[in-house]
Amino acid sequence: MTKVFTRSLLMYFNKIVRSLRPLVHSPPPQPAAADNIVRWPSDDELLPAPDTTTTSVVTTVCKVEGGLLMSPSTFPYFMLVALEAGGGGGGLLRGLLLLLLYPALRLLGHDRAIRVMAMVSFAGVRKDGFRLGSSTLPRLLLEDVSAEVFEAAVRRRRCVCVSGMPREMVEPFLREYLGVDAVVAPEVRAFGGYYLGLMESDGEVVRRLDMEEVIGGGEKEETCGDGDGRVVVGIGGRGRSFSRIFQKYCKEVYVATKSARRRWRPLHPRRYAKPLIFHDGRTAFRPTAAATLAMFMWLPLGAPLAILRTAVFLLLPFSISVPLLAALGMHSRRISSSSLPPAAAAAHNLFVCNHRSLVDPLYVSAATGRTDLSAATYSISRLSEILAPIRTFRLTRDRATDRAAMQAHLSLPGGGGGGLVVCPEGTTCREPFLLRFSPLFTELGADVQPVALHSAVSMFHGTTAGGWKLLDPLYLLMNPTPAYVVQLLDPVAVGGEGGGGGPELANEVQRRIAEALGYTRTALTRRDKYLALTGNDGGVDRRRVAGSHHHQEGVLNG
Repeated sequence: MTKVFTRSLLMYFNKIVRSLRPLVHSPPPQPAAADNIVRWPSDDELLPAPDTTTTSVVTTVCKVEGGLLMSPSTFPYFMLVALEAGGGGGGLLRGLLLLLLYPALRLLGHDRAIRVMAMVSFAGVRKDGFRLGSSTLPRLLLEDVSAEVFEAAVRRRRCVCVSGMPREMVEPFLREYLGVDAVVAPEVRAFGGYYLGLMESDGEVVRRLDMEEVIGGGEKEETCGDGDGRVVVGIGGRGRSFSRIFQKYCKEVYVATKSARRRWRPLHPRRYAKPLIFHDGRTAFRPTAAATLAMFMWLPLGAPLAILRTAVFLLLPFSISVPLLAALGMHSRRISSSSLPPAAAAAHNLFVCNHRSLVDPLYVSAATGRTDLSAATYSISRLSEILAPIRTFRLTRDRATDRAAMQAHLSLPGGGGGGLVVCPEGTTCREPFLLRFSPLFTELGADVQPVALHSAVSMFHGTTAGGWKLLDPLYLLMNPTPAYVVQLLDPVAVGGEGGGGGPELANEVQRRIAEALGYTRTALTRRDKYLALTGNDGGVDRRRVAGSHHHQEGVLNG
């Protein structure tokens, strides 16, 4: 009902905007009047193919907005920055302000709207702590890349991407994940280590860069010749920013027709220059105006619902809490892929699973019907330890001490504990990849019960690398319909099929979980994740463990 209401409201609003826009905004001259503009494609061709009849080197100058990206709107990207850059309540206030300005942005026109959105999203944000361009925005931007434009503009050619959006937003995704050779985009001005929200003008960007070198890739030669040499073609998009670059350097500028744009399809992840494995941020949806409005309408209901779900988790036994939580929108499913009966599979004491969120051990405990399980944790917050409905104990990163602590929680000869849940990845991974499994669990001498976990959220991510981890459970439980799938696999005997133990056994367990989920195995670790997302190695300051900013991100990191 909420989505239907917001869509109807925005459709009515768009009609009003279309009727008012001619009164306040004069559209720029159409680019078709230029001599080098070519309307493409023809009915049987989506984009012009590279010319192989000459020895000319082709350089493509491609506009990002409306050219490389399929969506004509840049609002979702600035909304994501507004929600994530502020952090906590500050991000929500910044996002609410940007949403309230949406009607005015529709009236301003593309280029002026970008400058207003940059002001709202960046003003007051610390420059040295801004990593959204490499940690959060790439996933949203990559989902909007046109496969046809990528094939024609980026692949097999030197490509220079031009954008009216801030360089801090677009350059990381263009260079790292698409392999673009150069990026021409304005920078956001900063003073005293904080962004002012003001962007450079087109002229300032051109003067800052050596355009001859940018276009030619270091070869300062004739760029528009008809014979051998370097030929520069352009792919146009929305807005008038950097139009002089297209006019001065491009022999031809191709502009997509509406019929062609309707046939564009998103770029498949297999064609990225490198796979997108890690990304950060709380926002799990594409924050269009309609979706963001729906989120703000949901928050007054979602916060008390999360508290209610937490109370059900903590106060009621699993036999009652699981069906009650299902009635409250939390979907869960248990799949037994083991050759053993479910009761026999649940009788094992060492459960090894991939790591999706803070509540992984709770779902394993509920799926097996065992309340005697313990979770090996690494630096979770004191509040999470107090509220956890199952026992938790901390690892010290000393191998011998951690091995002894885990053995004490297993029902082994000489031990008096129950079962143990470990996540040997050491940190969460949102994408369909498995990180390297630490082999510490293979030294416990117990048969391993692999558990494959899959989770899905629609509004908020319940994990973060650079945010306030104390809020992880709240964000996860605020989702309208979070879902978990718990799959019990065939047990792995120590010294059995996986080898004699150690790395071989850890790799065998990782392989089985990856096959069950359809995930890709990697050798990446927690350190690789934090270096990619936060710029540090993920180490935890012991003096701040009881605080609120560096908390749980590893259930086992041997």
